[in-house]
Amino acid sequence: MSPVTTAEVDHLKQLIREVSDFPKKGILFYDITTLLKDKTGLAMLIDKLSEHYISQDIDLVLGMEARGFIFAPALAYRLNAGFIPVRKPGKLPAECVSYDYALEYGKNTLEIHKDAIQKGQRVLIVDDLLATGGTAEATAKLAESLGGKVAGLGFVVELEFLKGRDKLKGYDVMSLLKYDK
Repeated sequence: MSPVTTAEVDHLKQLIREVSDFPKKGILFYDITTLLKDKTGLAMLIDKLSEHYISQDIDLVLGMEARGFIFAPALAYRLNAGFIPVRKPGKLPAECVSYDYALEYGKNTLEIHKDAIQKGQRVLIVDDLLATGGTAEATAKLAESLGGKVAGLGFVVELEFLKGRDKLKGYDVMSLLKYDK
């Protein structure tokens, strides 16, 4: 496994569009859609994420709604693992378990099928962004409530200034692209 080089990080960051004042004034939004449409950028992104986990015997890759659905199936394919969607309430058709978690102003809930994870299965949790860490932490707790072993949490982008990694202590957390402002 080769570590992500500075040149690779720089290349991927150049493919991300920065949008000022979105979704509200004063916010700088890192738009990954411009990276996704670049076939070499997307391939490099999936390659580098999968390289970090290839030797870890991952059984399942959990993708959080909605942008985790972009990366998790591709990683599951590369890691010879299954894909499990983690959804908002009312979106999954079979019996579910749910997990409520706090947001800055309110609460949210995530759901997963009750039979999605078997006891002892090694799961990788994937999303596009690590911001405050609440959704990632909730997904890890949800996986563990079904008996899963969280092998890691992988992100495309990490907004380090929001300190989301602090909520994920004790887990292997990997992010490809880090921003400190």
